[in-house]
Amino acid sequence: MSRRLEGKVALVVGAGSSGPGWGNGKATAVLFAREGARVLCVDVEEDAARETVEIIRGEGGEAEVCRADASRAADVEHAVAACVERFGRLDVLDNNVGIVEIGDVVALSEERWDRIFAINLKSCFLAMKHAIPVMERQGGGAIVNISSVASIRHSGVPYAGYYTTKAAMNHLTATTAVDFAAKNVRVNAVLPGLMKTPMVAAAVGQLADSYGAGDVEEMWKARDAQVPMGRMGDAWDVAHAALFLASEEARYVTGVTLTVDGGLTIKCD
Repeated sequence: MSRRLEGKVALVVGAGSSGPGWGNGKATAVLFAREGARVLCVDVEEDAARETVEIIRGEGGEAEVCRADASRAADVEHAVAACVERFGRLDVLDNNVGIVEIGDVVALSEERWDRIFAINLKSCFLAMKHAIPVMERQGGGAIVNISSVASIRHSGVPYAGYYTTKAAMNHLTATTAVDFAAKNVRVNAVLPGLMKTPMVAAAVGQLADSYGAGDVEEMWKARDAQVPMGRMGDAWDVAHAALFLASEEARYVTGVTLTVDGGLTIKCD
């Protein structure tokens, strides 16, 4: 490792994994620690965050657990305060919270629509709301919001709530970047494409139906075939993109949406 985050403190929201394997937040928290950051691992599932912390500590890194519901203002405020109390500062905020529910605007209930907005978009707003003042006081910081290529194109599956919240996240990222650029707070987004992560694996039943015959293995093959590079990405692809945007290598980069999708979004079909 090149220790690109040496001396930095990172708060990773959604640092646990929703199932066995490596989710985006889990991989990002571990990679940040490998690059020298001290990491506060925040997740609504405390045991999932603790698993990430144990991996970091097992590799000789420094990390702490914080249980928080990212859609609740008091929880997010507490997480930011806990980060500053434990580590003395906050240099990097990485927002990895998100849920996917299949349904177009007719099929989705109002309750499910509201839940998607609270978890996917309100969480991002709240995390930036409470982290940015800390970054301003200390002279700057970097924020990485994990969006999706679903924010800029249809993925072939009816995801009305997911599409909308991720599109809104992109614009919130860009406008917030402008609002705080003079304070040396950089705000960028990563747009993962078709990824093979625990969150996707947890939805394979519904997704397999959406892809046609309901065969899970055929679904994985079909998703691979959609990508010009011939394969889905994984959590480490997202983590490395987040690392670049969080590091000093991206010190003059703000307000961008970095697509990590194997060429998916430049296809015509």
